[in-house]
Amino acid sequence: MTAPQVEYRTDPSQYRHIKLSFDGATAQLAIDIDENAGLRPGYKLKLNSYDLGVDIELHDALQRIRFEHPEVKTVVVTSAKDKVFCSGANIFMLGVSSHGWKVNFCKFTNETRNGIEDSSQHSGLKFIAAVNGACAGGGYELALACDEIILVDDRNSSVSLPEVPLLGVLPGTGGLTRVTDKRHVRHDLADIFCTSVEGVRGQRAVDWRLVDAVAKPQVFKDTVAKRASELAAGSHRGAGQGVALTPIERRIDGDTISYKNVSIDISRGKRNATFLVKAPQGDQPKDIAGIEAAGVNWWPLAMARELDDAILHMRTNELDIGTWILKTEGDSAAVLAADATMEAHREHWFVNETIGMLRRTFARLDVSSRSLFALIEPGSCFAGTLAELAFCADRAYMLDDENAASITLGAFNFGLLPMVNGQSRLARRFYEEAAPMEAVRAAAGKPLGPKEAEKLGLITAAPDDIDWADEVRIALEERAAMSPDALTGLEANLRFAQNENMFTRIFGRLTAWQNWIFQRPNAVGDKGALKVYGKGDKAQFDMNRV
Repeated sequence: MTAPQVEYRTDPSQYRHIKLSFDGATAQLAIDIDENAGLRPGYKLKLNSYDLGVDIELHDALQRIRFEHPEVKTVVVTSAKDKVFCSGANIFMLGVSSHGWKVNFCKFTNETRNGIEDSSQHSGLKFIAAVNGACAGGGYELALACDEIILVDDRNSSVSLPEVPLLGVLPGTGGLTRVTDKRHVRHDLADIFCTSVEGVRGQRAVDWRLVDAVAKPQVFKDTVAKRASELAAGSHRGAGQGVALTPIERRIDGDTISYKNVSIDISRGKRNATFLVKAPQGDQPKDIAGIEAAGVNWWPLAMARELDDAILHMRTNELDIGTWILKTEGDSAAVLAADATMEAHREHWFVNETIGMLRRTFARLDVSSRSLFALIEPGSCFAGTLAELAFCADRAYMLDDENAASITLGAFNFGLLPMVNGQSRLARRFYEEAAPMEAVRAAAGKPLGPKEAEKLGLITAAPDDIDWADEVRIALEERAAMSPDALTGLEANLRFAQNENMFTRIFGRLTAWQNWIFQRPNAVGDKGALKVYGKGDKAQFDMNRV
């Protein structure tokens, strides 16, 4: 029996696990997980433990705060349950899940937590984890993504990362990396912390830099409220009328998935899917009044939301479709005009949040374990923002014929939509070397045909119309015949080849180790720690170091 497809589209009326409330400049995001509302059968979400369904709600709640509540400057993440903040990812869910499910689950939770930090950095939206109970594993990893952590000092509440001693796996949702890179916990103390089950509480948690402050139960709420107000006062986030995020309209007809601005055609025999992103059509707003009037239908936001949903849908529900072919369609001038409008008004809160949505969506492409091929053909509009699709790709082929398309670079290609390592895709492409970067900067604003684009190093190859079909076909067929595992490792290493930061360490080093551990018998064998957890049996390990 085929499992039902995962749906990422939701709204607060459908939430089962997250409660949102608003008080002026402060929003409260309360974790109140319904243990009987797991996304899949076979487990209960006890002790505020989460599965993919919970994080889908968390992702949507963050989007609601970003776009519907510009008055909010600080978000307090806390628990609605007594004596437990969050016990992390549900262990029984992990125990019954396939390897692919665990990997995709962890990737999405990583992206969601990275998105919290993205909003803090770029939007001035600050986050406080008000830890009002036991906080373990992924629960502490959620707290770590926040700007500050305040722990209730009740002699019972603690923070912990017990995955290694308890489950034989890693804190794979950024925990190991944030403890060192972000919290600067001394490595020997981090070693003790990550190999202990009981956790750390009270003043010791402050002394070890695991939390920022502790407060007694009787003053805990006041302490959190005071700090939330202080962070809000220092926020640079703008204010205005919020924009309602109406449901994303999507139609699935066989192997065709259609949105207004994005479509996907799946070729199951070839194990690839063609993503087509369309340029804006008709008159587009050029001032803030027009942008606000367009709201959720403003092309940059509408396209980004649709593309984001398409990526998530394909990544979770179509595991055997290993190659994504990226195409565009429409008027390049219309794309560049939309970019110019965004650039001119980027200080406005709504425009800034839209740019953030674009940034996170393209970054989701970068970390997707799919081969990405861009095909630049007549009628394409790889310009400005949409040129990023070509630069996301592992390879980009451009048809050289009498009706050849062009690539046009703009401001958005030089740092406004960076990868998770903070580097533009062009800078990544040319290793920030001065000569090629100066050459492409000099060419900005000019439509570049196949020969010019190839000379500048913007594309992989420019076959003529005689060779095009065969060259593209052979490239795609060769890709489809290779080991998916090897390709995943290859692509991840080549896409982030130079600059490394906390996020690349999370997606690369930490995730790669976790994915390996997830397949090892010590974790998932018959007597592996994940399999015997909660059953009263002792895990049996192969003690050989490899």
